[in-house]
Amino acid sequence: MNVLLTGGAGYVGSHAAWTMHRAGHDVWAYDNLCEGHRQAVPEGRLVVGDLMDRAKLEAALREHQIEAVMHFAAFANVGISVTNPAEYYQNNIVGTLSLLDAMRTANVNRIVFSSTCATYGTPEQVPITESEKQAPINPYGFTKLAIEHALADYAHAYDLGYAALRYFNASGASTESPIGEDHDPETHLIPLVLQVALGQRDHIKIFGNDYPTPDGTCIRDYIHVDDLATAHVAALEKLAPGSQLKLNLGTGHGASVMQVVEACRQVTGHPIPIEIVGRREGDPAELVADATQANQTLNWQPKCTDIEAVVATAWQWHQKNPTGYEKE
Repeated sequence: MNVLLTGGAGYVGSHAAWTMHRAGHDVWAYDNLCEGHRQAVPEGRLVVGDLMDRAKLEAALREHQIEAVMHFAAFANVGISVTNPAEYYQNNIVGTLSLLDAMRTANVNRIVFSSTCATYGTPEQVPITESEKQAPINPYGFTKLAIEHALADYAHAYDLGYAALRYFNASGASTESPIGEDHDPETHLIPLVLQVALGQRDHIKIFGNDYPTPDGTCIRDYIHVDDLATAHVAALEKLAPGSQLKLNLGTGHGASVMQVVEACRQVTGHPIPIEIVGRREGDPAELVADATQANQTLNWQPKCTDIEAVVATAWQWHQKNPTGYEKE
C-alpha cells in the first residue's frame, strides 16, 4: 500500500515509517521538520512540507499515488498547550482539517489518527476502557478530541475510513532501526532520567510523592514505540472506507515515576539522584490502559511490556546518540 505519514520524521511517526517500510509498504514521510529529524526517515522517503500548504499536500498525495494516511503531525506538550493554546488549536485542529480536505480532493479515504489518552482527562475508573467519558483537562487533549469528532463526521458524510488510536505513554527506542527519541526541549520521563545517567543533568525532579499510589508518585502505562508502530500497521490493514475504529494502545500495566527511576538505575548502573518537588497542575494519579479492544480487533499484543526492557532499548540508543540526532 502507498502510505503518507504526516509527522513521519517525528518520534512515533518515524518508528511507524520504518515498521511500514519493513512490512513492504511504499512509505512517504511528510514533515516540516520543526520538531522532526531528517535522519529519522528511511533514505529518500522524506517530503518536506507543512500541513497548511494544501497545494503541496495534494501534490504529494497524487504524485505518490497515496492510498492511506497516517497522521502524526501534532504538537503534544501539555504544558505548552496551556500557555500557548493558539499554536495548538492552529496546528492540531486547523492543520488536520487542511489534511482531511486535501485527502478528499485527492480521493484518499483512509486515515490512521494519532490520538491520546489525554482525551479522557482525569478518569473515573482505571484501567481505562474506550467507554470512559472523554473530558480533557488541557488544550492538547481538547484538540485531539475535536479531531476525533471531525473524523466521525467525515466518516458519516464522506465515507472516510478512520482509526483513532489513543496512545498512553510512548517510550523506548527501536531495536531494528537506527532511530530513537530526541525532543527539544525534552519532556518525557525516561529520556530525562537517562540524561542524568549520561551526566547531562545533576538529578531528576519528581513532581509530587503524595499521590494515592503505593509509593506516592504518579503511575503511567509505558507502551513501547515499536509496539505502537505495529498497532498502526494492523489498524491500517483493518480499515475500509466508512469504517471506524477507536482504540486504546497501552500495555495494561502501570509503572510509577519512582519505578521508572529505579529501572533506569538498574539498566544504566548509575545512582540517579532525585529531588521531590510539588505536584504539577493537572497530573492524574494513575493512567493505565485497558487495551482489550485493540487486542481483539487488531489481533495485536504489545511485546515489550517490562519497564526495564523498555528502558534498556532507550538506553542503548541514547548511549550511541547522547546529544540526539546530529544537527544539520
